Amino acid sequence: MPTFAYNALDAQGRATKGSVEAETRAAALDAVAALGLSPLSVESSDAPAAKTESGPSLFRRKVTAAQVETFTRDLSNLLSAGVPLGRALFILRREASGAARDQWTAIHEDVVGGQSLADALARWSDSFPPVYIAMIRAGELGGFLDVVLAQIADFRVRERELKGKVGSALVYPAVLATVAAGVLVVLLTFFIPRFSGMFANFGQALPLLTRVIVAISNGLIAYGIFAALAVVALVYGYTRLMKMEKGRRFMERTYLRIPALGTVLARFALVRFSRMLGTLLSSGVPLVTALRVAREAIGNQTLSDAVSDAIEQVKRGTALSRSLGTCPQLFPSSVVEMIAVAEESGRLDKELLRLAQTYESELDRRLRILVSLAEPLLLFVMASLIGTIVVGMLLPIFSLQDMIQ
Repeated sequence: MPTFAYNALDAQGRATKGSVEAETRAAALDAVAALGLSPLSVESSDAPAAKTESGPSLFRRKVTAAQVETFTRDLSNLLSAGVPLGRALFILRREASGAARDQWTAIHEDVVGGQSLADALARWSDSFPPVYIAMIRAGELGGFLDVVLAQIADFRVRERELKGKVGSALVYPAVLATVAAGVLVVLLTFFIPRFSGMFANFGQALPLLTRVIVAISNGLIAYGIFAALAVVALVYGYTRLMKMEKGRRFMERTYLRIPALGTVLARFALVRFSRMLGTLLSSGVPLVTALRVAREAIGNQTLSDAVSDAIEQVKRGTALSRSLGTCPQLFPSSVVEMIAVAEESGRLDKELLRLAQTYESELDRRLRILVSLAEPLLLFVMASLIGTIVVGMLLPIFSLQDMIQ
């Protein structure tokens, strides 16, 4: 059985060395912890390099957002209680299960092996996004990692609530549009062909509207598979386009130009930016560093570019409010004025958090307005299309009645 040499701290904080026998490095870490020690490093003494079982390619299962939030909150609580980072990570990996246990084990081994927590987490980009890593790195450099972890947990909870509001607001319009499309397809492929057989023996020219509807029905039946493939191709093309930087920027600019939608997207970005920047500043992160991290939380590259320009101006000594004022689409004049007053009074972090809460309420109101407008609009479009089809099918019958009379 391989032998692993370890460096650890005992319960009184004194450094100690020793060795244990274990099948793997992970088992050796468990053995050292079972001795009541907090491992600092564990290396195989039987081979030049211990083979680690960690690595993104070895774990195929997905760690959920809820598990990441629990990990973040629990790690913050342990560090706040004075538990060393290595020991805290060991406790979390011991209490986890499944994919989370695998990831926490790999993170624990990397940290015990000498990596920073930010570098260890960065290997798991599916679970920890760049803005998360950036905040952790800022907390490690500033010496307030426990505070940053707690604020990350709060931030993720609010982000989930905000995205939940957006998602729930879009559910009903999406269902209504799907039902409308399904009804139209059924009418054009099932009912209209039966009317077409009757109209074939009509003996006179059909009204223009009826001929158009019948032609659309025949085309959908004959080329429906190609239409479905075209839709799939469009969805695939859109997905590919959004993965390309130029394509994503083009679509983001297009969305921002849509009157109502663009305002909602800009307010969503403002809420995320303000909350992140206020959270970082309240933790003592320097302004320029906080701006760089908060920029990653915006989620829109076009608006992020505007913040990048503001960061350069702040580095040259320009006031934050004046720098942000160069992007009126993201920062309205009222927001700029409030930030300017907060800068003068030294309450910038508190004002940013208040702005985030205020504009989150406004965003919720705008979403409700959009949904209230979208519902009757979709119903009107659905009723108009179905009504047009019904009228088009009834026109020949009315003409036949006139001929009989």
